[in-house]
Amino acid sequence: MKPARLRADVLAGLTTSFALLPECIAFALVAHLNPLMGLYGAFIICTLTALFGGRPGMVSGAAGSMAVVIVALVVQHGVQYLLATVLLGGLIMVAFGLLRLGKLVRMVPHPVMLGFVNGLAIVIALAQLEHFKNGETWLSGAPLYWMAGLVALTMAIVYLLPRLTRSVPPALVAILGVGLGVYLLGLPTRTLGDMAHIAGGLPDFAWPDIPWNLETLQIVLPYAVIMAMVGLLETLLTLNLTDEITESRGYPDRECVALGAANIASGLFGGMGGCAMIGQTVINLSSGGRGRLSGAVAGVMVLLFVLFLSPLIERIPLAALVGV
Repeated sequence: MKPARLRADVLAGLTTSFALLPECIAFALVAHLNPLMGLYGAFIICTLTALFGGRPGMVSGAAGSMAVVIVALVVQHGVQYLLATVLLGGLIMVAFGLLRLGKLVRMVPHPVMLGFVNGLAIVIALAQLEHFKNGETWLSGAPLYWMAGLVALTMAIVYLLPRLTRSVPPALVAILGVGLGVYLLGLPTRTLGDMAHIAGGLPDFAWPDIPWNLETLQIVLPYAVIMAMVGLLETLLTLNLTDEITESRGYPDRECVALGAANIASGLFGGMGGCAMIGQTVINLSSGGRGRLSGAVAGVMVLLFVLFLSPLIERIPLAALVGV
């Protein structure tokens, strides 16, 4: 790999890792799970799909579409049944890829593709509005002004910096620059640590602690099928989008198998299920990430944040991440 390509992938992966954090934490909370489950899932799924999947440059992790599907299961039956669901959903994904059904996504009409992308853009934008709330009430007064001002500053950096230089990803400069400014000036704004504390250890291997019988299968199977189908659909459509952006072609069947294997690993190590994340994929691509290294760096950095860097990472202002 050429040094320039290596540098671009590493910087893009680092940028993407910052973007993964609030999303995975938020989705874990939506599913009534410990935020570390979202981060462990992001580390495992992002790293494995980057290394072995069929679409270099695409980023996968603990996605919101998967979180919404399993909320009822977690509330009614608990976390251990969720882990079993992730295992079974992963097996379904692997079977889907081995049967070479991934290529069916090529039949999706272009207008449907546009609708998918724009629909997700609206959902992602609306999700950012939640950061303008304190509990159930909207921010007002000085907290609102600081939040809005820092978001606007972040967006301005992302938009204007490429006109001056393309040697570094603008999103990375925006996150680190705004974060450093907030810390040095002591500005009163919410940080990532206000969402959740992310310090933790290495994920532990364990089989789900549930009765392995027909009754359990009847509970888990419907959720596993829905999770697998939602995850595969979002992944394959994101793969199509990545193909268009990079003007190259990925391998959907290989991506399905890798995604399924990654979900199985995530379930065995206490992580959420996941699939491709279009927002983080676009951030990675726009930051210059094109190879497998970019996704692998993003996944590994998430784990390093949890193990060693949580005191620093928790100081990142949410406004910078929202703006990106």
